[in-house]
Amino acid sequence: MGISVLLVEDDFDLAAAVVGFLELEEISCDHASNGVHGLELATTNHYDVLLLDVMLPRMSGVNLCEQLRKKGIDTPILMLTALDTIDDKIAGFNAGTDDYLAKPFEMEELQLRIRALSRRRSRQARKLKVADLEMNLDTHETYRGDTLLQLTPTEWKLLEELVTNSPRVVSREQLEQTVWDDVEPSSSLLKVYINKLRKKVDISPFSPLIHTLPGVGIVLKAKDENEQ
Repeated sequence: MGISVLLVEDDFDLAAAVVGFLELEEISCDHASNGVHGLELATTNHYDVLLLDVMLPRMSGVNLCEQLRKKGIDTPILMLTALDTIDDKIAGFNAGTDDYLAKPFEMEELQLRIRALSRRRSRQARKLKVADLEMNLDTHETYRGDTLLQLTPTEWKLLEELVTNSPRVVSREQLEQTVWDDVEPSSSLLKVYINKLRKKVDISPFSPLIHTLPGVGIVLKAKDENEQ
């Protein structure tokens, strides 16, 4: 199977040149022209490498990178940027990027960077975090502040799905599919597990994170995000 990449770049001439070159090299390339669309594509599709311009409309490449890492997406990220100072690179690496390529660049070098990154997953996305809740995917530990939460495997799956999608609402059908796959549970089973999870996550003195939207689904987000 060939390499698949996402290019998030608002310079349409450069984007067309990159997409055309990569396709000649048998590397498929989707394109988004702003950060918000890039976030949508990166979270709904599978890519081997993400190419992010730093200066993007609607959401910067650094903020986009940070959002993807918070969601646990470990796809390697290559920043394409005319900003080549140490401070700019530090900001990008702190957000979770894996490599930088300064503009203007040679297409051959871009291809080499892509092929190198596609051979590994990023090591910078092994934690999921929403507000003061953190899930460590390597140690399989969950903390609320400094408090270690003791979760069962089923509770872990539910919480991981909620955190990954936060602040979006997750339907009951999606949660049931995540935990029980094609086996249809009883109508009350999900409710029982959500109540158990809420008792472990929404503990004093922390603010509630798990919210039920009747007829819609479950959402995990901080109180200030919930009150619009």
